Parts: sequence; C-alpha cells; structure tokens
Amino acid sequence: MRRSASPRTGPMADIITRGSISHSKSMGGIGVGRCRTRPLKEKMMRHLLTATILAGLATATSAQVVKYSTTPPGRILQGASVGSKSNMLFLSGQLASPIDASKSMNPASMTVSDFGDTKTQTISTLNKIKAALMMHGFTMADIVKMTVFVAGDPAHGGKMDFAGMNEGFAQFFSTADNPTTVARSAFQVAALAGPAFLVEIEVIAAK
Repeated sequence: MRRSASPRTGPMADIITRGSISHSKSMGGIGVGRCRTRPLKEKMMRHLLTATILAGLATATSAQVVKYSTTPPGRILQGASVGSKSNMLFLSGQLASPIDASKSMNPASMTVSDFGDTKTQTISTLNKIKAALMMHGFTMADIVKMTVFVAGDPAHGGKMDFAGMNEGFAQFFSTADNPTTVARSAFQVAALAGPAFLVEIEVIAAK
C-alpha cells in the first residue's frame, strides 16, 4: 500500500509558504492583499455613509419653523409648523400706549382720542410687541401666530374697523424690513380692558 503524503514541515515548508504569499502580493493583491484591502474600503464607506446621514439630519433640524403661504400669497399665512427643538415665546395680549406719553392719567378716565383710532392703536401695539420680542432675542419675523381682538369703534357706528387694523398690520409684515408674515385670526369683541382701547394683540414667536 502507498502511504498518503504527510504535510510539509520544517524550513522547506516555511520557504514555500512565504513564496506563496509573496506571489500573491505580486499578482495585484490577490489572496492576502485583497483580504486586507476589502475591510479598509468597507470601513471608509461606512464612515462616508454616516457623515452623509448626519449632514442630512443637520439640514432637517436647522429648518425647525416652516411657514405656509396661501395660494395665491396673501396678507397672512395659511399656517405654520414649529419643530420640537424650536425656541418659542408666548407673548401676552398687548394694548396701545397713549399718543402723548407725557400724560399721566388714569387709564380708566382716558378716551379713544387719547390712544387714537384702530389703525393708530394697531401700530402702537405692534411697536410694543416688537420691543418685547427684542428683549427676549426674537424679531417680528419670528412671529408664527397672531390673534387680534378688535373692539367696535364709535366713529364706525360701533363696528370694528377691520380695514384700519389691516393698514396698521401692513406696516410690519410683507415689507422690505420684514418680508415674512404670520398666521392670524381676528375677532370683534364687545369690549377690551378699558373703553379707550380698540385693539389687543397677542403673538407666538418661534425660531
């Protein structure tokens, strides 16, 4: 019977093994060379994919506030969405300041003429809102929702002056200084905090 060949051992086996590896490398990375190259490429691809995903997430989270225009674009927005990572400010209802700030009178004794008509009071109120927003690091462009309460104007037969309110509003939104606008609701109310007030405005800002 013929004996089966036993594995090569000793110095000759080392020479054959080293020769095979060298031959493998000389054949353009076949064998051992390819085994080492493939994991490196896969690792680089994983890093690239991770970087791409993170970049996409950064882009998504940087646009936390989205405003939706009406069709066609109008004076106010159709609506707005605010992401969970946004900074928000809920501002209480604001009233107009007296036209003559030097007057020191009891507001209860003041009349509409001390504060102005609906347009004048709207402008005064929005200026107060603008200043309050700035105190907290916001601007008029950050307003996403506005609620306007308008009392009946005696000069208009007790009806609200909606056109006058809109004229005052238009000086602050969709302008060169602030090309954005807001989602807005407006209501006529029986009365406000005092008989001299025709407009009260509250806003929500987000950025």
